Amino acid sequence: MTSDLSFPAPTRRQLLVGAAGAAALAAALPVRAADQAADFLFVQTAREMAFDASQNRLTLRGVSPVTLFFSDRPERIAGNMATARFVPFWSEGADSFLADPPNADLSILEDGVLRQAVVVLRDPALEAADLHYTVQVIGGEMPVIGKDVSVFIDVIGMPLTPLSYAGVARRAYRRAALY
Repeated sequence: MTSDLSFPAPTRRQLLVGAAGAAALAAALPVRAADQAADFLFVQTAREMAFDASQNRLTLRGVSPVTLFFSDRPERIAGNMATARFVPFWSEGADSFLADPPNADLSILEDGVLRQAVVVLRDPALEAADLHYTVQVIGGEMPVIGKDVSVFIDVIGMPLTPLSYAGVARRAYRRAALY
């Protein structure tokens, strides 16, 4: 038994109604401008930290290979990236941390007591499992050593529809990919 599944060609009226419906649906969907950006915050963790006051050098020892990121409302984007891919944010693109270094909150929880210092981060260098920053302490007391460290890094605006090399790399981060 054979079946003939031929369908009649749509009429011009059906095509016009369908096109009008598709246009109305497209108009109802949100559209992002090419230059729209989101503000991202970052979190890094490490087993230990050490601070050399004579060189203003913070070392995160046993830093996590993953840096977490998230955006504020209304975007609500979250994910993670390889810490090695985070370090170039100081040198790549017009919206880099090089021109406007971020503030960061260094938080250490020791024996149930929270110790915090607010710093400006500059010149990151990743060496194996250690991440070094040159810092300027702008608030709190910077501990000389500490364990179980979290660093909450201030906002950087990144394009949602990027065109630069750095922006293209960041687009994948919005998809919560691990690199």
